[in-house]
Amino acid sequence: MRSSAWLVLALAPSLIFVQKKAFAQKNPFDTAALLKIQRIADPQLSPDGKTVAFEVTVPDIDQNKSVHSVWSVPMEGGTPLKLADLAERPRWSPDGKLIYYASTSGDSSQIWSMNSDGSGRAQVTRLSTEADGEIVSPDGKYLVVTSRVFPECGADDTCNSKRLEAEKQSKVKARLITGLLYRHWTTWEGNTRSHILSISLSDGKVVDLSPGTREVPPFSLGGPDDYAISPDSKEVCFSMNTDDISAAGTNNDLFVVPIAGGMSHKITSNPGADNSPLYSPDGKYLGYRSQARGGFESDRWRLAVLERATGNLTIPTDAIDRPVNSFVWSPDSKRQFFTVEDRGHQAIQFVAVEGGGARIAVTGNNTLDDMQFSADGKTIIFTRQSGSSPVEICKAISTGGAAVALTHLNDDLLSQYQLTPFEDFWVTSQDNVQIQSFVVKPPNFDPAVKYPVLLLIHGGPEGEWDESWTYRWNAQVFAGAGYVVVMPNPRGSFGYGQKFTDDINQDWGGKPFDDIMATTDYVGKLPYVDSNRMAAAGGSYGGYMINWMLGHTTRFKCFVSHAGVYDLREEAESTEELWFPMWEFGGLPWDNPETYDKWSPSHYAKEFQTPTLVIHGELDFRIPYTQGLELYTTLQMRKVPSQLLIFPDEGHWVLKPQNSELWYKTFLDWVGNWTKK
Repeated sequence: MRSSAWLVLALAPSLIFVQKKAFAQKNPFDTAALLKIQRIADPQLSPDGKTVAFEVTVPDIDQNKSVHSVWSVPMEGGTPLKLADLAERPRWSPDGKLIYYASTSGDSSQIWSMNSDGSGRAQVTRLSTEADGEIVSPDGKYLVVTSRVFPECGADDTCNSKRLEAEKQSKVKARLITGLLYRHWTTWEGNTRSHILSISLSDGKVVDLSPGTREVPPFSLGGPDDYAISPDSKEVCFSMNTDDISAAGTNNDLFVVPIAGGMSHKITSNPGADNSPLYSPDGKYLGYRSQARGGFESDRWRLAVLERATGNLTIPTDAIDRPVNSFVWSPDSKRQFFTVEDRGHQAIQFVAVEGGGARIAVTGNNTLDDMQFSADGKTIIFTRQSGSSPVEICKAISTGGAAVALTHLNDDLLSQYQLTPFEDFWVTSQDNVQIQSFVVKPPNFDPAVKYPVLLLIHGGPEGEWDESWTYRWNAQVFAGAGYVVVMPNPRGSFGYGQKFTDDINQDWGGKPFDDIMATTDYVGKLPYVDSNRMAAAGGSYGGYMINWMLGHTTRFKCFVSHAGVYDLREEAESTEELWFPMWEFGGLPWDNPETYDKWSPSHYAKEFQTPTLVIHGELDFRIPYTQGLELYTTLQMRKVPSQLLIFPDEGHWVLKPQNSELWYKTFLDWVGNWTKK
């Protein structure tokens, strides 16, 4: 044993040398590499448990758009096979012979089918109002899809077609608005509404399951599909917002309706949101995610179980002070497997249907999601990602064991680059609360070198930085450019308990700012950090915090404010989801003017000194781009060095590949100009 130990110790220095040499030969990760990654999503296990179908998205830089395709991979391992281009959302037929998918291969989005090997492609729907979001009934007789129809037409496609053609031919493009919500994210609502349609696969009959003027499913609060089909294929459960003004509340309730059409009836009465219904395989229970507080989109999501025969309701995860993000039933209907965000990581846990203590099923320093079981319950598939590795599909024995990756689409590409792992540290804020941050070091990191720092502030404000891969604000790109990247999770973040999340309410520039500055103080004292070369950047609420910091600190050499709130009063009266400012600031500006005035960055414009890059999209209806214009005008009039980058064809996020290239280049050029002199 002594000689073996000696051998390991003797080899260690040479091994370290070889590893450093190997790292040195790899390229720093950059935007060009980011835009080559094949983005895996939505794995679907075949009924026989032998094949996984999934979606792959690849940026097409020349066409300035993202291209979707459907692939499959054997559960036993092997080379993935592309089945169809211009395709997404694969869903198996119950007998496993067909895969249904949404495709834009024609002139519109429609549902298609193909054999499991990709042959025999056939168009299933030909709706003038288009179709997507398909699910297949367990008996294989129906498709349930979403489509934007004219409420007065419903499933009458002739009526919808005439209305669409009349709008197309009209020379008048004005909008007459008669209520709220009239626009959302990047789209004006117009005269159509999202409805759930049932399509008989035997005769093509289409039935509107959610007639009326409401959006069904409602505007997403995140999470799985907001509609499901019962195991006996007789009914559909869907979520619908029942507030008088949908823009002012989050009271989504669950309804059930016969799949062949008929009257729907409400089965929940909770004042908060009830979403993501999913029947147990035996049909005895309906599971869903539920929030207790209405009007608060970031309230804790709890896992609810409704016994269909008795109406008995239980909350199996009530004792877990973390929000449930996704869930799935075990094949025997006795357990629910679910994910929660916990201190920057997301494991798969399970709990008995009657409740009790939750247990970890699959864990690791990463983010796991998209769980599905083989019919015998012996194997589970899921997606896995981390801050240094994009999404791949994995499988594991459900009773425990190591995860095995089924896809390796990006291995060859990523092997050319040095990706550095996320590390974390904790600091104590001024009111004695522990704050976690992630740090990502530059390639070929040398602890003897003094590096510039880029501090990234997440949006939300109820959100988080975690061990996951992202294509916006990618920490590996920033680290590859030579920065120590610091990603704090201040008050308001998920994964640290609901009180920690709630603490930002009516305190946007208070405790979160203190947490960020405590993190800044800690980072500035690290031996490998140059405290005189620190920059900070953020988007959405992160942009708000940058705007707040403009008036409250001069610690940073420069800022980047992307889609940030600048004037709270104007933002509250021009955004679309009004429940958000109503909750965050205790009402609208006329209800609580003191709070709006206290936390509005615009009130501290006389203190602005730090050079700032302002970025915004003209199609941003969440935080209208005039907020960015006001900030930039103020900076210019204050003679603060500043630039304005406006994207006429982007909304709250920058999604088009060429725009993303410009975003990263402008961002890095700006920060480099002030931190690398």
